Amino acid sequence: MTNWLPDLSHGSGPVYMRLADSIESAIASGALPAGSKLPPQRNLAYDIGVTIGTIGRAYALVHERGLVAGEVGRGTYVIDRNQASPSEQVDPLTISLGGTRAIDAPPNKIRFDTTAAPDLGQGRIIGRILGEIGEQHMSEVSSYSRTFPQNWFTAGRTWLSRNGWSPDAANIVPTSGVHAAAIAIISAVSSPGDKIVFENLTYTQVSRSARILGRRTIIVDSDEHGVIPEDFERVCHQQHPKLAFLMPTAHNPTLATMPLDRRQAIAEIARRHGVWLIEDDLYGGMTGDTTPLLASLAPERTFLINGLSKSVAAGVRGGWAACPPHFAQRIKVTHKMITGGLPFILAETAARLVESGEAHSVRAASVKELARREAIVREHLAGFDFVSHPHAPFLWLKVPDPWHSGTFKNAAYQEGVLIDDEDEFKSARSERVYHRVRVSFSSPADVTELSRGLTTLRRLLESGVSSYDSEV
Repeated sequence: MTNWLPDLSHGSGPVYMRLADSIESAIASGALPAGSKLPPQRNLAYDIGVTIGTIGRAYALVHERGLVAGEVGRGTYVIDRNQASPSEQVDPLTISLGGTRAIDAPPNKIRFDTTAAPDLGQGRIIGRILGEIGEQHMSEVSSYSRTFPQNWFTAGRTWLSRNGWSPDAANIVPTSGVHAAAIAIISAVSSPGDKIVFENLTYTQVSRSARILGRRTIIVDSDEHGVIPEDFERVCHQQHPKLAFLMPTAHNPTLATMPLDRRQAIAEIARRHGVWLIEDDLYGGMTGDTTPLLASLAPERTFLINGLSKSVAAGVRGGWAACPPHFAQRIKVTHKMITGGLPFILAETAARLVESGEAHSVRAASVKELARREAIVREHLAGFDFVSHPHAPFLWLKVPDPWHSGTFKNAAYQEGVLIDDEDEFKSARSERVYHRVRVSFSSPADVTELSRGLTTLRRLLESGVSSYDSEV
């Protein structure tokens, strides 16, 4: 083990970032040659006077940069870049856009890092529908989708309608899921260099994709009730954004639901400053919440998006966008340019699932199963601080001292459980710390696997970092 100590007097930003940069510089200069062992996290934390969580975040970051490798029971070692396998060589752009999840999910882990709809046997329903489509639409299946049947639009209208509000079928655009819908909208109503508002914590696949498109991310502050209108007003006044991406109901990952008075305020502020709104209702449609949609409060500037992935079947990639008047054609064309076109067989499957009532039945069964699993979660994690909802597939768990979000995620990984740390949901670099992780529970195959994963997490929460052998 080397006696190397970092120099943190240079640079700016959070300590863990400066530490990671110092390690990278030491590797580049040869001060930390290939094969050398980094100091144990506990020792280094003591030597430089920071928390073990800070060290854990830095070690995780240099691991993501492809500079070190961690082996349980042995420590963290500098990789020989000349001998490393191609999979270990990750370019900086991939790291900056990829979030904190592994690029390829490792096998033999309990997956608490995905919120896809639970497997309730809906594959048999989908298989039957696929067979029917193949028999009835042979030419359409073998060709491109050049025309969209009317049932694709009416199905979208049905799925998006909620709380007494329904979009006009003429304003519906069928899409390859909610993510594709959001990116098509951002591309259609903004230009490179334009600013897009995101909450500090959000579904960052959209914010990272927006940066690929050359859009700039700006942050609005939120609390346990969602976006704070006063801060949204400040951002709109000072930054002049083109669009805001919001999740007013069952926000991911905090599960916050915005009350009506805030929605009314957000709608009025957006109207006053000419800001378009994307309302992601993917989880909201599962909760039964009766608060009016933003789309009903500001229909002239709100794009409502929803789909089948969380409640019916993620593999179908079925989604729809309800657009303000006269925008549907623009979004439809932009979606085609970005995605290459909507596959007929998937769009028809999604439409038939909705029109037949099967999608609603599967969603009801999924919600019932999630409620059962959420009760199991509450039992296993009783006494700890977390936010959950009986109809949502994840919880927002606060890790107790001295755990840090990233360190707890790494410890869970070593114990065979994949979860998401808070950095996965930060739409921009931030020094704000929540000490929380997202634990999803829709994907375990059965209650036995769910309970096994929860038992592991509880043991880690109770034992603290003493159970974590300071690996990456």
